[in-house]
Amino acid sequence: MVLTEVLIIYSSIHHQNTEKIAIAMGEVLNAKTVKTTDVKPEDLSKFDLIGFGSGIYAMRADDGLLHLIENLPQMTGKKAFVFTTSGMGIAFSGSLAKTLRKKEFDVIGKFDCRGFVDWGPFRLVRGVNKGKPDDSDIAMAKEFAKELIRKFTKP
Repeated sequence: MVLTEVLIIYSSIHHQNTEKIAIAMGEVLNAKTVKTTDVKPEDLSKFDLIGFGSGIYAMRADDGLLHLIENLPQMTGKKAFVFTTSGMGIAFSGSLAKTLRKKEFDVIGKFDCRGFVDWGPFRLVRGVNKGKPDDSDIAMAKEFAKELIRKFTKP
């Protein structure tokens, strides 16, 4: 199977942590990268592989991205991947993947990394994970994207 059309949909609100990861993956995948607010459910059908990425806000993916997914028709067998950035060392992509599987996506990969955050209690210490995602995180995101290509094109 040949990977030709890739879309990456992302929500990146405060410090553009998730946007940095989306762009890095998009470069490797030759993907169209769009913010959640710039895509409609009917736009997804023409893509071979769709990435869904979000920063984590109050322990969950962005409401706008979740709303978009909820309004999708069943996407039986459509290949997808998920990625998240958060201030905590917790992998939140599993929850996002579970949401996509309810729409019958075939989730072929998950990626999580830390991002700079300075809201809520983190404001007291002027934020955590300063400089994240960093060059190492970007390199890991690109390697993840290369692995997606291998998985997608595997006979």
